[in-house]
Order: sequence, then C-alpha cells, then structure tokens
Amino acid sequence: MHSLEEDLLALDMTTTADLGSQLPPETTVVEGLHQGTVETDHVLDGGSFPSTGRKFSEVVCGGVEEYGRGKRRKMPSSKLRDYVTNTVKVMSPSPPSCLPPSVKTSGTSFLITRFVNCNRFSLRHRMFLGAITTGLEPRSYKEAMKDKGWRDAMHYEIQALEANGIWELVQLPPGQRALGSRWVYKVKYNSDGSLERLKARLVVFGNHQIEGIDYTDTFAPVAKMTNVRLFLPVVAVKNWELHQMDVHNAFLHGDLNEEVYMKQPPRFQSRTPGLVCKLRKSLYGLKQAPRCWFAKLDGSLKQYGFTQSYSDYSLFIYTQGKIQINILVYVDDLILSSNNHAALCKFKEYMSCCFHMKDLGVLKYFLGVEVARNGDGIYLCQRKYTLDIIAETCLLGSKPIDFRMEQHHQLACSKSSLLEDAERYQRLVGRLIYLSFTRPDLAYSVHILSQFLQAP
Repeated sequence: MHSLEEDLLALDMTTTADLGSQLPPETTVVEGLHQGTVETDHVLDGGSFPSTGRKFSEVVCGGVEEYGRGKRRKMPSSKLRDYVTNTVKVMSPSPPSCLPPSVKTSGTSFLITRFVNCNRFSLRHRMFLGAITTGLEPRSYKEAMKDKGWRDAMHYEIQALEANGIWELVQLPPGQRALGSRWVYKVKYNSDGSLERLKARLVVFGNHQIEGIDYTDTFAPVAKMTNVRLFLPVVAVKNWELHQMDVHNAFLHGDLNEEVYMKQPPRFQSRTPGLVCKLRKSLYGLKQAPRCWFAKLDGSLKQYGFTQSYSDYSLFIYTQGKIQINILVYVDDLILSSNNHAALCKFKEYMSCCFHMKDLGVLKYFLGVEVARNGDGIYLCQRKYTLDIIAETCLLGSKPIDFRMEQHHQLACSKSSLLEDAERYQRLVGRLIYLSFTRPDLAYSVHILSQFLQAP
C-alpha cells in the first residue's frame, strides 16, 4: 500500500478551485497581464519586463515595491484560517493531462494553465485528476447510440434488471397508466484514475407519479455536507483509515409495495406489442425508491451491530471494545472510517455478501468533491466541478479578476426585460451554492445572487 504522503505532496486550494476569481493585487506579473504587457512565455519563465528591464524573479521574490500601490499588505480574514485562499498567481503550466481539451488552446488570451497548477500533486493523484476531468458523458440517448461502449452499457443494464426480476411484462390494466423512462450516463473511475466502466442507468419519470396512488412516504435521510465537513476532520485528527464503497444498482434492492407500471425502455421492446413493465422492486427515479433502499440498508447495518446516530440518521457507528467503525451514507455512496484495518476489511466482506458492492479503496472523489490526504491532514477541493461551471457558462479563457463582488454594491429590482432562460440562472446559482462547500469566500456573493431567483 502506498503511503498517504504519495496522495498529496501539497495542495493549494485556490489553484485547484479558484479558477475564475481572485488574483492578489500584490502580484506584479498578474498586473502586467491585466495591462497587456506581460504576454510571452519568455517573460513568465524568468525574462525581463519590457518597460523596466527588471527580472521577473526579482519582482516576485525580491520584494520590489510595485508602482502605484501602497505598502499596506492585505491579510485574509481569520475566519478563513482553515482554508487555502487568495493565492492565485501566474505559475508554470500544469501537465496537459490534467486539463480538459477546451482549456488547452493556444489562441486563448488568459489560459487557465497560467492560474491552475497540478505540479504539486503526486503523479498518482495527477493521473486521477486528469481522468475525471477529461471524461465526456453523453447527454442524450441519441448521442449515446453513436458509441459502441455506451450501447453495450445499456444492454448490460437491461440484462441486470431482467436478471434481478425488477419487472414483468404484462398488459396495462384498465384505469392504470404507465410511466416513461430515460437513460442517464456516467463514467466510473478507479481510485488510481483508470477507467472502471461506462455506466448507463435507466431512470423512471418519477415526476409523473401521483401522490396517494403511485407512492405515499418518500423521505430518506442523506448525509449533509456540513456533517461531511465535520466527519473528515475527526478522521484526520485521529489518523484513522478513510475508505469509500459504492452499492451497485442500490435502488434495485428496495422492496416496492405500490403498484407501478412503466413503459418499455427504447430499443429494448419485446416482440409482443402493447406490453408494459410492472415493477416488482424500486427503480431509480421513483419517488419512494430512496426510502425503500435506505430501509434495506438500515436493516443490514443494524444486523451487523451498528447503531444509528440520533443527531444524524445517515451516520452509523459500530463499537466493539477498542474497535470502532463509522459510516456516513449518501444514498448508495458510503464513507467508511475505522481505527482497525482488519475490522474494516471484515465489514467490507459482510457488505459484499448482502449487496453487490464496489470497494473504491481510499476516499478520493465524493459527490463532486476531490479529496487528497497527506500527513498534515485532509484537503478538499472542487476543481472538476468548477471547471464544469466555467465551461457551461462559456467563460473558459476569460480574464480573471481579483475580487468576487464590488464592495457595498447593492442589487435592486430592475425594470428591464427578464432573462429569457431563467432556469439557467437559477441552476447556476444553485451550483455556486454547492461550490461554496469548499469556497466559503464565495458565500456572500452567492447569498446576494440568491435573493433574485424568482424572476431574474
């Protein structure tokens, strides 16, 4: 087993997550970029500034005072002492494998490679970051049908559903209606960044279900991100092992009590026309599916000897003498920590007997959050998630700025026309809210934007 220090040599939070934001005003090279005077790789690699002839290293490392600026040094807030922020600067380019193809363009004025650097990660972790960043997933069934790998993934999923007896083909009874379905695609990776498989998941249109007829209770607890933030420091302080497991087709293990019908998936219709799928077990997309699955998982964990936390129902604790195992559940993703490696391996074997489990090894990627660990602690960032936001908003290559929002700037209701695509604005604000999990410096700006979601 490789040492924990191999996972991360050092981590600069802002260099992995602070992609479209702050450049410290005291960085002279960035000021040159803003003015359009420092543009060549020769200058960035240690050449001279055109106007003064001073070396780049002298300005950055020699403490030369910058013209037109005061001597007062801006210090970060003490509330951010647990975060690495305000350190964006021009640096040597990252390895090409760590950035998506859209970033690696020579014609871009403000390359992200000048502000995002992965060289301080270990080679093993850089390979993992490069894999999860460059993976492309189809957004529609038509797009997926063009690739043989995704066609095989859909065929494998249908075979698994039929083998597990998820449905039976019947005639639709009078007075009943059948729900539609769609495919969702996901690229799965191993802990070392290598491709594990292409995952195609059949999802029912649960938004068409009628309460009281198709479902009753739907609530199922999931781990809150604030509790994840509390869970990980405890593991780091106690120096416990931190692993991750995933349940293959978790919702298919839940028992369905209601009578629900679904149309046959596209391209997989039977030879007998007019038949529909009568669901025997819960399926992804059903409103009651998370509740059915959690009830199944809860029973298995308590049978092993776990107790459920009263403060957070998604946290399960196992204690036997000096051995302790903690599990944090987010639907089908499990974060496991323990002070005993043998006990942890034994529990993994038990879970593999109960469900079709995938042991993902040491925790590296969880719900869009990248996790790296060394002897100093556990570091979190949302590098890929941030790159996805920038790419979605077509801001790749845009000029970075050194502040999030103007001070004392007041947003007010406008009399101008509303946005044509209000859902896009609302979706973007929602993604920024999730990004503030590792970027608390964005919290105030996102708070202001969230006040104008109804009719932006």
